[in-house]
Amino acid sequence: MLHNGCVLLIDSNSERIDYFKSIFQFIDYELEAVNDPAQLQQRLDARKDDLCLSVMLSPDFQSDEKKSVVDVVRKAAGFPALLQLLDTNEQPTNHPLEPPFIGALSTPTHYEELINLLTKAQLFQENSRNPNGDQRPIELFRSLSGNSRATKQINKMIGQVADTDATVLVLGESGTGKEVVARKLHYNSSRRGKPFVPVNCGAIPADLLESELFGHEKGAFTGAISSRQGRFEMADGGTLFLDEIGDMSMPMQVKLLRVLQERSFERVGSNKTIQCNVRIIAATHRNLEEAIKEDKFREDLYYRLNVFPIEMPPLRERRDDIPVLVNDLIARIEKEKRGSVRLTPSAVMALSQFKWPGNVRELANLIERLAILYPYGVVDVKDLPEKFRIGLVTQDQTGDLPKVTVSGDEPGVVESVPRLPNEGIDLKTHLNNLEQSLIRQALDESDGVVAHAAKRLNMRRTTLVEKLRKFGLQRTHEATGI
Repeated sequence: MLHNGCVLLIDSNSERIDYFKSIFQFIDYELEAVNDPAQLQQRLDARKDDLCLSVMLSPDFQSDEKKSVVDVVRKAAGFPALLQLLDTNEQPTNHPLEPPFIGALSTPTHYEELINLLTKAQLFQENSRNPNGDQRPIELFRSLSGNSRATKQINKMIGQVADTDATVLVLGESGTGKEVVARKLHYNSSRRGKPFVPVNCGAIPADLLESELFGHEKGAFTGAISSRQGRFEMADGGTLFLDEIGDMSMPMQVKLLRVLQERSFERVGSNKTIQCNVRIIAATHRNLEEAIKEDKFREDLYYRLNVFPIEMPPLRERRDDIPVLVNDLIARIEKEKRGSVRLTPSAVMALSQFKWPGNVRELANLIERLAILYPYGVVDVKDLPEKFRIGLVTQDQTGDLPKVTVSGDEPGVVESVPRLPNEGIDLKTHLNNLEQSLIRQALDESDGVVAHAAKRLNMRRTTLVEKLRKFGLQRTHEATGI
């Protein structure tokens, strides 16, 4: 999980400093402005115990001043990353950057662009502190992202338990992102420099799972032509992720329970005890309490695993996350150079009405399919596969409903009011469509200036920014900034 931290801005432009201070206050980061390399050195020295996440470099600096800043950052404790600020409307280039530079930030700044670069800064620090450890690619790691209360609660729980050795049990339907939780727990723990080893207990035949977990000696069984390490040994010092543990056979559950209790095991065909220092994270889509009643899962193993449970809600219960997830999935496709695609706000709203039986995995598959069908194109509601349009509340972008004439308050006066369709409507979606339409109109009439649009809607600018992110409207109004 991305931990909010300190960013130093080296700049003398007061207008730009105020702009970034308001942005960083909105996203709960500390921003401090300094004027020159000497002052930057002093602030970095003063923050040795409160590590600086990143230094943002003014576009006004000449080459000599820029070189001085780079030298200061390279010598600083805590391995801060460097972000180059660009002049207004200047776009980042695709030229490779030399550390400690990790990216360039355009102005006006967009929420996703800023968060992505701050995430890169955090990963840059982690990799710099662990030069011989498990190096994470400096790229977006936000698969468990979203605005819903449930997602925020899960991220909070991950932050609370990540840097402990407590056993975590992740519960939830298939495709909800249980392995994403396991990986974030590992990478935000003190074990992140050690291996993360996943095992799908449901995909390995019961008679082979023991060898897979504990290893075997040469000749232990037919086909064992050499000795082999098991997953417990591979994960020594790190994290072992036991996925679909609810599918594990009862005899294997007994052996696993013993290992969890004694923190030691023997390879198949050996009597030599091997000590293991492994953190266990388990996951399953099954109801383990029901499995216990049916004698399919051991109660003592359940309580050994269920020290810190994290329940992943299905995507249909966190639909507010869908606009952010769509943007993340598109960013991942672009990062992997597998093309790109854009979705209109109406298409995103249509996806938000779908039930998503396959959860986030199904959404990821759809985005990949759309990128193939409409490479670098724009997908509207009519372009979505049929199953995502069945049962859709069909209203235009103004949210209009059929009208019906009724008697007014005064005698002889009639008026037209919206009529509820026979098939009913999804009231939340209808109100979202109406709200989205009014926001779009306000932006159009304000030439994309968020502050002016917020005044027309009688709301705070930061509230409008949050709604723009919720509805995925930044891509439509590129000039809105943050």
